[in-house]
Order: sequence, then C-alpha cells, then structure tokens
Amino acid sequence: MTTIALRSAAAFLLIILSLPLAVGAARAEVDIREITSQKGVKAWLVEDYTIPLIAINFAFKGGTTQDPAGKEGLANLMTSLFDEGAGDLDSDAFQEAIDDAAAEMRFSATRDAVYGSVALLAEQRDEAIELVRLAINQPRFDEDPVSRIKSQIVASIASRELDPQTQAARKWMEGLYGDHPYARRDQGTEKSLAAVRADDLKAFHRRVFAREELHVGIVGAIDADTAGQVLDKLFGDLPEKPELSNVADAELNLGQEIRVAYDLPQTSLQLAWPGVKRTDPDFFAAYVMNHILGGGSFSSRLYNEVREKRGLAYGVNSYLVNYDHASALSISTATRPDRALETLKIIRDEVERMAASGPTPEELEAAKKTIIGGYAVNNLDSSAAVASTLVELQLSELGIDYIQRRARLINAVTLEQARSVAARVFSAEPSVMIVGPEDAGGG
Repeated sequence: MTTIALRSAAAFLLIILSLPLAVGAARAEVDIREITSQKGVKAWLVEDYTIPLIAINFAFKGGTTQDPAGKEGLANLMTSLFDEGAGDLDSDAFQEAIDDAAAEMRFSATRDAVYGSVALLAEQRDEAIELVRLAINQPRFDEDPVSRIKSQIVASIASRELDPQTQAARKWMEGLYGDHPYARRDQGTEKSLAAVRADDLKAFHRRVFAREELHVGIVGAIDADTAGQVLDKLFGDLPEKPELSNVADAELNLGQEIRVAYDLPQTSLQLAWPGVKRTDPDFFAAYVMNHILGGGSFSSRLYNEVREKRGLAYGVNSYLVNYDHASALSISTATRPDRALETLKIIRDEVERMAASGPTPEELEAAKKTIIGGYAVNNLDSSAAVASTLVELQLSELGIDYIQRRARLINAVTLEQARSVAARVFSAEPSVMIVGPEDAGGG
C-alpha cells in the first residue's frame, strides 16, 4: 500500500495527531453516534474537545482489484495525485493552500478499498474542508503531475526489483492467489502505468467515489450538526452508487512449496493455511487460538519454542489475514540458512500440536486478558486511531456497539471452540515459501 501525504506547515499538528483522546477512550468507553446529513451521508461520530483537532477518516469500497487488466497500478497512481491540483488550483497552488490551512491529508489504495483521511485544526476547519472537498470531488489529474508521479512510481518499482523480499512477496501472492486480482502488483509495472491516461484516472474516480459504499469516521472538536454539514460538503455531491467490477472469492492454492533462491544472510520462512472470515461465528475462537500460537508475541508458543528455547530467530509471528474475498492464517520468521529446515519443522510440530489438542485452559484465560486489555492501547489511543477504527468497524459490518461487545465476545470463547477451530484450520496442508540460499538447511 502506498500513501501520499500532503505537506503541512503546522508541524505541531503532526504531534497532536498522536495525543491521547479523552479519558473515556483509554477505558474503551468511546461514545459513538451515528449521524446522517441532510443529503443522506452517514458517519460515525465521536465528539472530543480535549484538543482543538478534528480527524476525519473515510473509505470507498473498491481498491486495486478494480484496476482494469493491463492498467494495473491505476488506483495507486490516482491516490498519489490528490495533492497535485483540484478545482481551479494547480499543483503548486493546491499544496500552498493546504499548507496555509494547517491540514494533514492522506489517500491510499488497498486491495479492497480507497482510503482517505484528514486531520485539521478546529479553528481552520472551513479552509481545510474546502480543500478536501475539491480533492474528493474535482481532482485535476493534469498531464505534468501525472507524468511526474508516474516516473516516481516507476523508479520505486525499479528499485524494488532489486529487493529479494519484494520479489519473494510477489511470488508468494502469485502462488497463493493465482490469477485472482489479489495476485496483481498494486503499484503496477512500467508497462501498465505507461498505458494509464488522465481519462482512465477520471473514469476510475467516477466509478469508485460514490456514497453507497462510503464509510466515514469523525473524531474531535465538532458537534453533530456541524459534522453533518461537513459530510454534505465533502461527499453530498458524489454519485449515489459506485460502478464496481465484480470480484470473485479467492481459493487459496495450498499444499505447495515455493523456493526463492537468494544469497542472503538469513532464510525467511512463510506458511499459509485457510483462514476464518471476519463474519464467521468461529472468528473469535480463531483469534484467541492464533494469539496463543504465535500472535501473542513474547507469550506465544512459537516464540517460546523458536526463540526462547533454541535461539533460532529474533521473532516469529502468526496472524490472521482477512480480505473481502479471501482469508488465511499465516506464520512468518527468519533464521540462519543452515537451520532453516530445523526451524520449519519446529513450527510445523507446534501447529500439529495445536491442531491435535488445542490450547490449555491456562493459555486460554491468559490470552483473553491480554487481548481485551490491549485493544484500547492499539486502537483507541488518539483521535486519528479512533477515526481509523470507526471506519474499519463499518467496513467489517461489526456494528456501532462492537467496542462495548468485544470483551464479551472474547470472554465467551470456550476451550472446545478454540480446539475445534484449530483442528479445522490446520487440517489442510499449508503452502510454504523458503527465501534464502539455495542449499538452506541442507534441503
């Protein structure tokens, strides 16, 4: 994912972006209201007057999977151009204006959505919002900026071609997802970017920037009536419905071994099993089980077996991957080439042990406490973090009361459920990627 940030003269804005939200947020008791503007634009709002800042995050469904064939990188390029002129303002004039407005604005494209965010000072709200409105509704996509940003992206692509981990990540995605859009290169290629014209950017913008698949989170020094006016100004004139291409669910290509030979001082290991969808009734059981296996960092089984007992790696992690059209459970680590296969065997042995008997009662209770206690720190510790969390909750259709329900959902996970989901996930033969010297581990 590539993120382009607009310049801001107000350096202290970057500091207050990370300042804590009100005391209530630290207790995970965020008061979220759903508001609807006069033009029907919905958002989740958290009023907080601790600091004179407003953070607005938003997402439109439809990310890089919407890139037309042969024009991969289109979505990423578009999000890199919103600070390069809008309305009557060319690139220089727009950037000078956003600088004067003391605002920080970002756009980015992921596989499933186009994201945007703005952080602004309450006293300069009107000036900043007007510029964001222009960027969202009237991006210019002028020839000179398009050519310049293309060149920058192509240079980045060329540089990354020399990076073994980038090459390995590409082979991994292609191996797992085959010809599904998730296997595409989000940045595109020199050839695909050369095919992109201003009309393509404008057409993509029209197709994706629409109200029906828009999700907005607003946090800070702003009341509901004023927030509604801001919503109408930013989004009220967009088309009602997007024109998104259908994206099929992906089937993971499991049971394969991918070898990427590079003369590196360490060998990287990556494994993938089927995941659990975010909407699956077993999701929380899978989340807790994964925390015990490798998601809990220093407290996890994999960390204990791979690092603490044997010193084979600096770290080892397992994590749930949840896209709109695919889910996976992955494990990754890096170790000495001559001990790569030993490390891989230890990982697989621990996975088999989890699949066979699941977690212990003590592990389950300890994991629940850690997961519940860490949520506020990781997701609710600043205005920007809360605004981002509000958008993600909407995209995942978790409900406005999710933060209040989350602890109960986790505490409700039983030992039987955790064991069952472990057996279910790890019943498949994983895909494995080994990146390093060709004779790593003697294999």
